[in-house]
Amino acid sequence: MSAPVVIYVPRDAAALAMDADTVARDIERIADQRGLSVQVVRNGSRGLLWLEPMVEITTPQGRIAYGPVQPEDVAALFDAGWLTGGDHALRLGLTEEIPYLKHQERLTFARVGVIDPLSLQDYAAHGGLQGLKRALAMAPAQIVDEMVESGLRGRGGAAFPTGIKWKTVAGTPGDTKYIVCNADEGDSGTFADRLLMEGDPYVLIEGMTIAGLAVGATYGYIYVRSEYPHAIATLEAAIARARSVGWLGDDVHGSGRRFDLEVRKGAGAYICGEETSLLESLEGKRGVVRAKPPLPAISGLFGKPTVINNVISLATVPIILAKGAAYYRDYGVGRSHGTLPFQLAGNLKQGGLVEKAFGLSLRDLLYEFGGGSASGRPLRAVQVGGPLGAYLPESQWDVPLDYEAYIQISAMIGHGGLVAFDDTVDMARMARYAMEFCAIESCGKCTPCRIGSTRGMETIDKIAAGGQSRDQREQQVHLLRDLCDTMLGGSLCALGGMAPYPVLSALNHFPQDFGIESSQSAAHAA
Repeated sequence: MSAPVVIYVPRDAAALAMDADTVARDIERIADQRGLSVQVVRNGSRGLLWLEPMVEITTPQGRIAYGPVQPEDVAALFDAGWLTGGDHALRLGLTEEIPYLKHQERLTFARVGVIDPLSLQDYAAHGGLQGLKRALAMAPAQIVDEMVESGLRGRGGAAFPTGIKWKTVAGTPGDTKYIVCNADEGDSGTFADRLLMEGDPYVLIEGMTIAGLAVGATYGYIYVRSEYPHAIATLEAAIARARSVGWLGDDVHGSGRRFDLEVRKGAGAYICGEETSLLESLEGKRGVVRAKPPLPAISGLFGKPTVINNVISLATVPIILAKGAAYYRDYGVGRSHGTLPFQLAGNLKQGGLVEKAFGLSLRDLLYEFGGGSASGRPLRAVQVGGPLGAYLPESQWDVPLDYEAYIQISAMIGHGGLVAFDDTVDMARMARYAMEFCAIESCGKCTPCRIGSTRGMETIDKIAAGGQSRDQREQQVHLLRDLCDTMLGGSLCALGGMAPYPVLSALNHFPQDFGIESSQSAAHAA
């Protein structure tokens, strides 16, 4: 009897939302009715979200993709001979040759969409554990040095050097230390953490274990927002399986060294994405920002030295240890080393995830990968870095995606999310939304954020109301800029401190939407 044809159907939340479960059931049902031998494997998403569910058929030539596949398409696909790569309107060709995928540099996401996320064997067969095995043969200080040399910076948005953070925790005395993974992915237009947790959970477990070995921590927590039930379920299943085979526990891979971890569910507060609020929540308290110092690296969870890193930061650790710091460092430009998973959302034809080395341009992402606007109208503005990121006009779309280059234009790359808008967008309304978002999500601890965001909404409403003289409108704009300056300099954390970014960028680049003159705006921008 011939071996069954392996068919990959994504189990990622985006695919599930597009009826992937029904597609998988129909494939098995129709194959059974026709006496065909198939094995359905539920993989993660490749990140081509406009094609979900994207089903892949294993053939001697390689995996051939079809998508987006709906339940009503399944019978016709069997009729077309898709089990042998047969032609059909939904046939996309060899998966690895799809331009959207072929032109990426997949390091952190190398296995996502390729393997069964919960298969220990699949993970190991596709390069998993190599970084951990190397780390087990190294002294803790050597692991830390490797991270410093790699140039990896925090992928959660702050871009602080990961190795320096680890070095601080490693050098701080403490009978107990912790590794905390910030998986509270709350920025609009971002989904890289979710894609990775659902598509390759063991790489996060491996990265956290390596971090524990490096700094002397024996326990870790993955703080996941409650809106990610599929990620939580996948992580909990992966942790249980890893523990059952000795990848976690009192004797990691027979090394005699201990590391274990667990998932903690957040209640959905955006502020808990800020590291000190997250620690407060983990300790069972209300998520409120802590004043710094002390830094969490010195006095973090339960007052102990704590490494807090984002999902992508920790999931990148295994490949750095497996292939060496120089391998990773040689990707990127300037001080922005390695790759970043950019997430394309908003008014784009081809929304999804693109992992690329730093240095490409926003225009490349919007048109080469995103395919331009979904509406067919010209793109006008792109918000980069989440709801606190600046709105960039077309004149800035050719600036290299590099942390320092973006700082020079008063913008940030953040978590790599971008949301595109066409020429129908009202930028005054978008600026108001930034202040409204801050007002709703503020923890309330500091006055600039708590009061400033509310006053900001009121001031923008006055500017937009009309019926004012030119002097009155300019007075309100001056007040808004002054308010933004206070929030930038006086807020305890990045929520209040960065809410002015989208407001000021909208004022500077799209003054006509506020009814003010371009010359006035340009003078302030300079």
